[in-house]
Amino acid sequence: MMIITTTLGTLVALEFFYIMYLETFATNSDRTSKVFDMDKNELERESVNTLFKNQGVYNGLLAVMILLALFVFVSKTALAVLMAYIILVAIYGGITSNPKIIFMQGGLAIITLISCIF
Repeated sequence: MMIITTTLGTLVALEFFYIMYLETFATNSDRTSKVFDMDKNELERESVNTLFKNQGVYNGLLAVMILLALFVFVSKTALAVLMAYIILVAIYGGITSNPKIIFMQGGLAIITLISCIF
């Protein structure tokens, strides 16, 4: 796998570990409030807090799968599938929540997918 693809994929994994951190460990923080454009009082609600933590685990496992595709299985195909998944989820988030999610969450994945193809 090309160094640029590996580097970009690693950055995507780090991005998703950061999202996991925000959602799972720093759920009520000012930073999480700002990143997700949500009031801190809303983040402190038990139901929202539980949903965020659950979503954080999914994002962390996605990051692990990306690293496995890059460094254990060394599979460009697996990496491309994961990037496509991230892009589709970002598009869905952009349609249902905030259009800037497409580029905030999917931007680096789009570049990584392009590097997988070429």
